[in-house]
Amino acid sequence: MNTERRLRGAGVLAAVALALCAPDTRAVRASTSEPDEVRALWVLRTSLASPGSVRTLVQSARSHGFNTLLVQVRGRGDAYYQPRLEPRAAELSRQPESFDPLAAVLEEARPARLKVHAWVNVNFVSSAVDLPGAREHLVHRHPDWLMVPRELAQELAAIDPDSPAYLGKLARWTRTQSAGVEGLYTSPLASGAVEHTVAVVRDLARRYRVDGVHLDYARYPSERFDYSRTAIRGFTAAIRPALPAAVRQRTDALARDDLFAYPDAFPAEWRRFRTDRMSALVRRLRDAVKQERPEAAVTAAAAPDVQEAREHRLQDWGRWLDEGLIDAICPMAYAPESARFAEHIASARQIAGDRAVWAGIGAYRLTPTQTVDNIRTARKLGVAGIVLFSYDSLIDPRTSAPDYLATVARGAFGPRPASAGSR
Repeated sequence: MNTERRLRGAGVLAAVALALCAPDTRAVRASTSEPDEVRALWVLRTSLASPGSVRTLVQSARSHGFNTLLVQVRGRGDAYYQPRLEPRAAELSRQPESFDPLAAVLEEARPARLKVHAWVNVNFVSSAVDLPGAREHLVHRHPDWLMVPRELAQELAAIDPDSPAYLGKLARWTRTQSAGVEGLYTSPLASGAVEHTVAVVRDLARRYRVDGVHLDYARYPSERFDYSRTAIRGFTAAIRPALPAAVRQRTDALARDDLFAYPDAFPAEWRRFRTDRMSALVRRLRDAVKQERPEAAVTAAAAPDVQEAREHRLQDWGRWLDEGLIDAICPMAYAPESARFAEHIASARQIAGDRAVWAGIGAYRLTPTQTVDNIRTARKLGVAGIVLFSYDSLIDPRTSAPDYLATVARGAFGPRPASAGSR
């Protein structure tokens, strides 16, 4: 560990120790006025599947003291809103075509003074177990846009991407890796995939008066992606012209028989190339949102450890903050250990500087008391808000304690103003 990392680690631990000794006054202030912190819920698309579930969501959030909803409107390359560029979600098939989940949330949330952010899964676009039934889904129309793991790259390089065998092999391999790979991802190294994703986000920002766009899965499944032919060709084209002639000739000779010749010859550059392309995609998405709706916030969920995120997910969220690509970072600090949670949030606060941090709390893994404790810890560390994952799990009696949200509200938000329920 070098001196800089030792100092940073010492600073994080000192910040945790000092913060945990400070009193938590924000819940007291909230008893007489609206809170100045973001109190948000991650809301899975399953809670957007009917008008009734939307009404229940808004009523529950407001009555329990939350002021922000991050609603998952693009879960798997599909639309929980009126679609133009992607298929309507299959889960909405029982609803009339006129039902627009995002519009319904906005309509219910405005009188309740709840802010609504469109939660978009950026690169994660499909389960590998249940492939989309809609033939117009991008995994069927453009399997060449999908990320490929190194382990499967040689085999897929010999198959036409338009062949059913290509998608089939990729899906079957992914199913065997379910512990570490959630499903199928589009690649930020495929120009068509980038343009499509930007168009989807631009369309959302243009047509819906959302308060923000929340980016999730803006990352690679691991550092062993993307080894598709498209990705490697793009890297080769980018690096080859600057190489000395002798190095270029030697690597070209290897590349005739070895798909990995250029990535393996220049591993640092290959890693940087992939990481930079992900950051470039985030920049494009931010620009699209701000051009259509300048006042909307652009936020991102991320692995809580910035080094792990950068090295293993190629997700450089520290750079996103430095370059102003996002307005707030939501570290998914889901560790059940309170000390580990505090370390993650303190580190994120240190990295963010004057940018906002919304502490992501894995409430589904915690008791209500533990969630309240984490909220208090996050406040003491100076966050701008908290986000609980997830609304859906916390209202499910099969997986959650009774009155989970009510218990959290009493413990973390304090008594509510008498007039709040009528707003």
